[in-house]
Parts: sequence; structure tokens; C-alpha cells
Amino acid sequence: MDPQSEQTTRVEPEPDIFIHTSDGTRIPAHSNILASMSPVLESMIDRPRKHRSSERIIQIHGVPGDAVTAFLTFLYSRRCTEDEMDRYGMHLLALSHVYMVPHLKQRCTKGLSQRVNTENVVDMLQLARLCDAPDLHLRCMNHLTRNFKTVEETEGWRFLTKHDPWLELEVLRFMDESETRREKSRRSREVQGLYAQLSEAMECLDHICTEGCTLVGPHHVEVDRKSGPCNKFATCQGVQQLIRHYATCTKRMGGGCLRCKRMWQLFRLHSYGCEHADSCNVPLCRQFQYRMQTEKMKNDERWRLLARKVASAKIMFSLSLSKRKRNEETRVSMNNPGIRSFKLQ
Repeated sequence: MDPQSEQTTRVEPEPDIFIHTSDGTRIPAHSNILASMSPVLESMIDRPRKHRSSERIIQIHGVPGDAVTAFLTFLYSRRCTEDEMDRYGMHLLALSHVYMVPHLKQRCTKGLSQRVNTENVVDMLQLARLCDAPDLHLRCMNHLTRNFKTVEETEGWRFLTKHDPWLELEVLRFMDESETRREKSRRSREVQGLYAQLSEAMECLDHICTEGCTLVGPHHVEVDRKSGPCNKFATCQGVQQLIRHYATCTKRMGGGCLRCKRMWQLFRLHSYGCEHADSCNVPLCRQFQYRMQTEKMKNDERWRLLARKVASAKIMFSLSLSKRKRNEETRVSMNNPGIRSFKLQ
């Protein structure tokens, strides 16, 4: 026979083990594949049998037979369709946890996290706790926190409150901590916003007292009163008006003017961050610097701390602005073929 005309036929090995399900389904399988995908199944397969001639059987009960079929399909192909996830996702997560199949467990955790809703969130939460699925657990907790009023009306939540008070307490504690974190974050944003405003006011003060602007400037600079409002800082006009008011207010000496007090605070805050007091044009800067060096001013450390935080806010703002500028330049260059070709040459 001509060797080129020979046809080799690949013979698939016969199934050597059977899976029995709760509904009586009998599924043939290959022990070597099951053992390679699951250490639990490998241990069950290697367990000594009483009779060598008897049929090798593994029983998987507690889930629908079709879910077991989907589970075995994944062990053979490492694939799980969206339809199987819709129909058997929770059963597959339980099976992947019990039989230690990490790839399937990861797939189920991700798939079920996308399917959490008001009606199933309690069941998902209980399953996530039983199967040690922290990502799914957190997703359920966040959904409960955002939609507690509607979840509270579901049958699942009523069942939970009657039969699992510890999980109910865990949910309520998580919600309370979430509210605390949100409130803390809100306060932090407000404080950072205040520091950013003070930082801009400091820059605006330097600009007015060094370069001059539309209403106020140093003695050696002639201000341009005919030009429009300053476009460098949004607060420039307000700061200039405060400076002019501070210079002419009759209540200032007695401490009875709130606007003068605010301006005095800006001057003092500037002095704690100024490194050029000898040549600085900002009013009272040198006086504050001298008093800091010769006597201990009241609340001195608090002012120093405030000045450091304002300086940090300025740095963070500058970095954020630079990052936005770079991103914008990158976006423009990527959308402009001419720029791309120029940079590549």
C-alpha cells in the first residue's frame, strides 16, 4: 500500500467515568480531563474503589442537571456562554467554589457582578459570602447601599431579616460606614476647595502687587484703568477692591471692619509663605516677617500649617493643570494627521 494513500484515524478515548445528577441524568466523562481541571475531582477519582470491576461514578447533587452539564462543558472547553451565565451563573459559581475551579469562579464572579439587581441582590450576597467571592460581595453591598429603600420591600430582604440577622447587621454596618466615608470625603473636598481658593488668592495678590492690574499696582507701575477686567484670575477684581478698601477704611484701626479683617488675613497668610520679604511689594509682608523673627505671634503654628496646606494645594493644582494640558495636546495630536506625520519624521 502506498504510504501517501494511508489515512490515519484518530480514535477518541472512551469515557471511563460517569457523573450522576440530582434529576437522574447520567453524563459520561473522562477522568483525566476532570482531574486536570479540579483537584477535588482528582481526589474523588483517585479514591480507592471497593470493586475494581464496578462502574466509576461521581455524584453531583444540589444543582439542576443542566447546570452540571454546563459545568462539565467548561471543564472540557474552558468556555462559558452568556446564555449559560444568565441561566446557571449562581449554580456555576457554587460548583466552581466547591470543586476548586478558579478560572470558572473568576468568570462567574465577573458575570454575576454585571447581573446584580434589586430582586436578586440578597441571594447574590449570601452566595458571595458562602463562596468567598469578595468582588461580588462588594458589588452587592454597594447596590444595597444605593437602593436600600427598594431592596427593603423585596421578599429576599424580608427572608434575610428573619433567618440571617448577622448578615443583616453586616449590611447595616456597611451602609453606616459608607455614609461616614461619603461625609468625610465631602468635607475633605470642601477643605481642599478652600485651600485652592486661598492659593489662587495668594497668586492674585502677588500679581497685583508685583505687576499691577486694572485698579491697584505697586508705586513704580502705572495701572491701566481703561482696560477691561483682569483675565488672569477670576478673583482679581475682588482682591483689588479689598486692597483699595483696606487703604481708605476708617474702621480698620479699631478692628470693626470685616472686609479689612479678611484683607489683613490674606496679608498675614502671604507672609508665612513669602521667601523674598526684603524685596516683596505685598503690604505688611516685611512687618509680619520681622514680628515672626523677633516675637512669638499668637497662633503662629496654625498659620504656618495653613500656609503649607495652601502651598500644597497650589502644587496639586499645577500638576492637575499640567496633566490636563498634556492630555489635551495628546488628543489634538492624535486627531491631527499633519501633526502625527510631522512628529514621526
